[in-house]
Amino acid sequence: MADTIKVLLVDDHQVVRRGLRTFLEVQDDIEVVGEAADGAEGVALAQELQPDVILMDVKMPGTDGVDALRRLRELDHSARVLIVTSFTEQRTVVPALRAGAAGYVYKDVDPDALAGAIRSVHAGHVLLQAEVAGALLAQEETNAGQGRAGSLTEREREVLGLIADGRSNREIARALVLSEKTVKTHVSNILMKLDLADRTQAALWAVRHGLSG
Repeated sequence: MADTIKVLLVDDHQVVRRGLRTFLEVQDDIEVVGEAADGAEGVALAQELQPDVILMDVKMPGTDGVDALRRLRELDHSARVLIVTSFTEQRTVVPALRAGAAGYVYKDVDPDALAGAIRSVHAGHVLLQAEVAGALLAQEETNAGQGRAGSLTEREREVLGLIADGRSNREIARALVLSEKTVKTHVSNILMKLDLADRTQAALWAVRHGLSG
């Protein structure tokens, strides 16, 4: 199926991986293409299997989820990473989001909600709860000053505002009557000008500096 979302599971507990696979195997548009027991194996399999979405635990022996996210970023891998965690503390989740995760869900997530989260991050959305977004904003406060907003074109500001509203590239293209390729170029320029790593940081920057809708 052309629209099938390829998913890689990365968790050191086999029972968790089995449970996630069981949740997802009944979804017509999601295919589990592989499993890894730690971050290093997950990065290697991501290179081999080229998944669209990676479900990744944070706390794992050896290479943990945060280190794996950093390696994936260094490799410029296109997969969207959704953290699946049993930890609710901000000190656990926030570093993973700063390292490039597109969001997170808890391991006791409802199966339908998990499938929905996968579809959402695959479409380009960022999944953040309010309290974690607040913590990220506080940490980003000194990283990118308001003055950098002046380097953005009016069109880039519009795109950035829509990113902050949780729109995917396709939705932004539709809203602004642009091609998806043009939107991707605008997003790349925004990240470069603001010295940001990914859409998550861009969305937070926009909220912090009043560019969101």
